[in-house]
Amino acid sequence: MSPKIVFLFLFFCSTALFAQKKAKSTTSTPKLVVGIVVDQMRYDYLYKYYDKLSDKGFKRLLREGFSFDNCQYDYMPTYTGPGHATIFTGTTPSVHGIISNDWYVRDSAKIMYCATDTRMKTIGANTSAGQKSPHQLLATTIGDELRLSNNFQSKVIGVALKDRSAVFPAGRGGNAAYWYDAANGAFVTSSYYGMTQLPEWLQRFNARKLADKYLSEKWETLLPIEQYARYCAADNTAYEHVFEGETTSSFPHDLPKIFQTSGDYEILRSTPAGSHLTKDIAIAALEGEKLGKNGMTDMLTVSFSSPDIIGHGFGPQSIEVMDCYLRLDQDIADLLTYLDQHYQQQEVLVFLTADHGAAQNIGYMKDHRLSAGSVSESGIETQFRDFSKKRWNGQDFVLAYSSQQLYLDHTKITQLGISLADVQQQFADFALQFDGVAQTITASNLRNNDYSQGILYFVQNGFYAKRSGDVALNYNPGYMDWSEIGTSHGSPFNYDTHVPLIWYGAGIPAGNSSAAVRVKDIASTVAMVLHLPFPNGNLGNPLNGYWLKRK
Repeated sequence: MSPKIVFLFLFFCSTALFAQKKAKSTTSTPKLVVGIVVDQMRYDYLYKYYDKLSDKGFKRLLREGFSFDNCQYDYMPTYTGPGHATIFTGTTPSVHGIISNDWYVRDSAKIMYCATDTRMKTIGANTSAGQKSPHQLLATTIGDELRLSNNFQSKVIGVALKDRSAVFPAGRGGNAAYWYDAANGAFVTSSYYGMTQLPEWLQRFNARKLADKYLSEKWETLLPIEQYARYCAADNTAYEHVFEGETTSSFPHDLPKIFQTSGDYEILRSTPAGSHLTKDIAIAALEGEKLGKNGMTDMLTVSFSSPDIIGHGFGPQSIEVMDCYLRLDQDIADLLTYLDQHYQQQEVLVFLTADHGAAQNIGYMKDHRLSAGSVSESGIETQFRDFSKKRWNGQDFVLAYSSQQLYLDHTKITQLGISLADVQQQFADFALQFDGVAQTITASNLRNNDYSQGILYFVQNGFYAKRSGDVALNYNPGYMDWSEIGTSHGSPFNYDTHVPLIWYGAGIPAGNSSAAVRVKDIASTVAMVLHLPFPNGNLGNPLNGYWLKRK
């Protein structure tokens, strides 16, 4: 054989081997996906508190991961249930059906909570806390698609303090979701997941009684309180919630005394201890289920609920909220350290985002001559009923007003031979008289038109005809159905829609982008990394092309 032929033979063999190795590395997938959701985390918190954060938590994610700095929700109302459903299904409430935390059901004439399922039994306690399931979710999640891809051999587990924040991320096909039962300070689940008792690892975890441990300590500020002055309003303002058993909202908060006064474990949710406990169960689930160690890609969803409850009570300018995030930063660091110790970095895909943001406190805004105001949903419903009786000779067409949506009695309207679309429009026109109401839109218009931009685009993305109302109302920026204590959320404005989105691990390079992306892009991005089909209702676009360009 001539030298030339030998050379060509070796060249082609080496080229083929290189191509094979390259193809193998290109198609390799992480062993574990960890999806982290922080409830009520505004995007600006990452940078507002940056100087006081540790190097091992949020800063590490920003330093070593890829951050999308302009990630937004594109629907309203921006609440916890719809947010978690959107993150993991890759679509909007118009498709996945979780239009709010609760909505009016015409068949039962009642307001129904999004995760309630009275057919189910509580596993782990003699309470009703486990009568929940994701059965109202109408689209598959990325976890469902992962399980489908290998005949349900992958494990998908969701953990959170809030039930809806555990069940929707885990999906309808998830192995399990676990959430906090404030009646006993332990985690429970639902018979939906086919269990008759909690797994041994969770029984051992509950037996540690960590809630008692955390509630035996006062909530002191992590840093000397004077170091918060640059970032926060003064301690003990009129804008803040006062815990039962305390006379002011000032630090320190005497959790042992509050716990003794209340007599249950609910108070833990309203403190950073709730995030500590969530981190603890996340690590326990990784260990107990041997996630990422089963020969298939597994997924853990972790939702930190306490920042939302603290935010509702104290508002974005409070020392309590800042301290909550400084302590959450330590929990994120602990979770990343655990992953370092038990997995190779390329074996794990982590993403961190939020289910919504939050508005500034109404009183704080007013005191600084900025536009804000309170809107009373019960007051709006009363005005709607009065209008209906006056306009239609004593006929009350109003069934309910919930989550900025008016529900009308279709049966009564039809029996009277009146046009439903006309009645809807008259209510919509009337609502424009209300203080704080900026726009109104009828269900008929949402069903018959396609809105591609502006506020009506957000309203339409949040509209699912079989569950939504007849007229949707949008309030002015800074207005909400809330008191001047703490804050809330739900609007289509940036303070509620702009959230963090950071990707970490799995070979993702460090970087950031200010490109306009949507939360619904997350699920398809995970699908691309795992080489999976997109969830079946997916409307998002994969984002991994942004960091592939950086390699």
